[in-house]
Amino acid sequence: MNKNLLRRRRFLTYVGLGTLGIGSAACATQFGSSSSPQQITSTALTDNKPKSEVTTVAVNNTSGQKLQEFQGISQWLNSNPLSIQDLKGNIVMIQFWTFSCINCQRTLPHVTGWYDRYAAKGLKVIGVHTPEFAFERDANNIKDAIQKHGIHYPVPIDNEFKTWRAYGNEYWPHIYLADRQGNIVYDHIGEGAYDLTEQTIKQLLG
Repeated sequence: MNKNLLRRRRFLTYVGLGTLGIGSAACATQFGSSSSPQQITSTALTDNKPKSEVTTVAVNNTSGQKLQEFQGISQWLNSNPLSIQDLKGNIVMIQFWTFSCINCQRTLPHVTGWYDRYAAKGLKVIGVHTPEFAFERDANNIKDAIQKHGIHYPVPIDNEFKTWRAYGNEYWPHIYLADRQGNIVYDHIGEGAYDLTEQTIKQLLG
């Protein structure tokens, strides 16, 4: 991974439009994606302390986007290797996260709760772990985080950012929801919008 592509992590307040949710904060990076949000305004951290006012408006265009194949996965945790074909016919949540991101940590109880409540009804959750820092690349550290947070869904390790790039992603955490045909119909950056996300899951499950 080219370190020059990776900027400092910033706290964002995210306001979604259309089918997107409303969040409170995200660990963010601009990673040279070709499908970045249409508009972003943010206040960067100074000495790791957020300034008093932090605002971001982001509009992601997911119209017509399909689930992308998992690419460059070095290891699957909690699962045998999966493909998008293996998920066909289910409602699928793709969650990009990295274990030391505080905003990711705050979202995990909600994601694990959705999995526990709706897996038997047809929800598949895939927690794509894409690291920012070197220690986040270590599979043993990821395993410790999985145990700590009670994660039971599959976690592919995306150390080379290939699946991250396939989705044109730029943020931790970032959730995508796809219908049973594999069409991405909802995505949300950062914390928050938990009720809206769960309502969308229920609607998709029918």
